[in-house]
Amino acid sequence: MKKLYSIIIFLLTLNSLDAEQVNTADAPEGKVHVYKKTGNSGREIEIFFPKNHAPATKAVPGIIMFHGGGWGGGHRKQFRSLCHYFSTRGLVAATVTYQLATKAGANKAKGTKSRKRVCITDAKSAIRWYKQNADKLGIDPRKIIAGGGSAGGHISLLATTNPGLNDPEDPKEYDATVAAYLLFNPALSAGDAKDPEVDFLQHLKADFQPAIVFFGSEDNWMKKGWVPATAKMKSLGIKSKDLRIAEGMGHGFFNRQPWADITLIAADKFLNSLGYLKGDPTLVMPKSGEKLVRKP
Repeated sequence: MKKLYSIIIFLLTLNSLDAEQVNTADAPEGKVHVYKKTGNSGREIEIFFPKNHAPATKAVPGIIMFHGGGWGGGHRKQFRSLCHYFSTRGLVAATVTYQLATKAGANKAKGTKSRKRVCITDAKSAIRWYKQNADKLGIDPRKIIAGGGSAGGHISLLATTNPGLNDPEDPKEYDATVAAYLLFNPALSAGDAKDPEVDFLQHLKADFQPAIVFFGSEDNWMKKGWVPATAKMKSLGIKSKDLRIAEGMGHGFFNRQPWADITLIAADKFLNSLGYLKGDPTLVMPKSGEKLVRKP
């Protein structure tokens, strides 16, 4: 069983690394800040600003993204292209480094405590830092969009809905709630129920904010994780989700073209519908013929 677990984590990480190579080929780097110090190292947040952005005179919505990689791998550069694009559309966008849940960390976990906890705590710290520095960055703390891919999608959901798993060093006057979500095949699992702190279903409430969610139709994470979440949302009367399906595609499809642009265009239109963007997407829809199917 341990060997199988290691293979699964390796494959998830490999997929994430491949995705980074595709998504960051032409993406510039943002400005790096340290949002949290741990020992002799620091957790980094890489920020992209709109051209001629003037924080002292204008506050714009902010996006904060968490990379995938099976909770134990991956890199913040996975979302550089997305962040750069939305900065050209007038938003401040950030991609975050967080503590990875290594296999060694999993072995040290006590009882039913999930190795995923450390990722969520860092994500909460990053969101709080983003809000705490809103004036300096020129963002509206009431209009922050969070999201991520695969494990990063799970992390962003728990960081913003679970009132626990807080770093005691974080400023308590800033919460980790957000106004909307960009979720790329979020990796929710029935196994998370063993530890309530990492189980989205146990923290999902009727005030869940608007979300656009992307999945490949052949992605088991959708069937085993998102479908139960959707059922609970329905029972709570939540209608603020926009599910888009790529027919025939599997996990991580959004990291490859033409899907990278197709999903980004859909995310752009979603944020436009919320009033966070103006005008049409500046990306051109690929001529390949692939398209996303909207599901209820």
